[in-house]
Amino acid sequence: MSPTSDIAALGGHTMGTRWSVKLVAPRSRDLHALHAGIQAELDRVVAQMSTWEVDSDISRYNRAIANSWHALPNDFWTVLSAAHDIAARSDGAFDPSIGPLVALWGFGADAAAQRVPDPAQLADVGSRCGWSKLKLDPQTQSVLQPGELRLDLSAIAKGYGVDLVSRWLHRNGVDAALVEVGGELHGYGLKPDGQPWRVLVESAPEEDAGAEYPPRVLALNDLAIATSGDRWHHYEHEGVSYSHTLDPRTQAPVTRATAAVTVIDREAMLADAWATALTVMGAEQGLAFAKQHDLAARFVSRGNAGLEEVMTPAFQRYLDADAQ
Repeated sequence: MSPTSDIAALGGHTMGTRWSVKLVAPRSRDLHALHAGIQAELDRVVAQMSTWEVDSDISRYNRAIANSWHALPNDFWTVLSAAHDIAARSDGAFDPSIGPLVALWGFGADAAAQRVPDPAQLADVGSRCGWSKLKLDPQTQSVLQPGELRLDLSAIAKGYGVDLVSRWLHRNGVDAALVEVGGELHGYGLKPDGQPWRVLVESAPEEDAGAEYPPRVLALNDLAIATSGDRWHHYEHEGVSYSHTLDPRTQAPVTRATAAVTVIDREAMLADAWATALTVMGAEQGLAFAKQHDLAARFVSRGNAGLEEVMTPAFQRYLDADAQ
């Protein structure tokens, strides 16, 4: 342990959840200034991309008239471009335009009652969604509002906030930090004892109580990790469980939702979005897709004999590297 540096812990609120940062800093470092800087980075994400804020850039876009073009701030453009790319690559398993459908099923900023929607209403709302309606102009960093298209970046923006904070800390002389926003994580640098940041991979509630599998611990040395699944937001209606993760292709919550999907990437933004896309695909299709595209992904599903764990070779490589 360095005699002049300690691990400091900071935290706060953002995007309807909590953020926390552990960082290595000299004992003389002004932690109040670091806290303010972190909060400012996250507040910028909220100001641009929160559907809960009526005056955010995304909310203004969602209210805009048909056939109007909108120049986007850099952060909003970066996230929307990535969301559009992942929507295309996943063949619509990830879709940043399904906010109204999410609300209709009883989740999100504009949530309706938690019930199965009327088929006619579902068809009407669904007809106004679809990532392929997004038209982006990289030359002007602008996006077209085709009419009644409502964006929701909640499945990717938290991860981007993690990336922003990590980069800001690095620029401001913090050589090692573990950043977390609502469960999405990025770690870089070494602690004073020379060890990387190690984290326990989030999983199904059953694993918390005692699993058939050993705990999966990863060293985050300039790596990000995100987990999606059904342990966080769901409700039951007439004996059927409905997950907050919607399949844009069926316009309904995913059935037999994978208990947990974890993705490792260099960027938390990408890990966040791919974890959602693979959850929508399900364990079988998602595993095949992740293997084909060399994504580092772990799937935990509920089978007849209990929890079933599968992972891609890319994910296993990170476990093997940490075990050495």
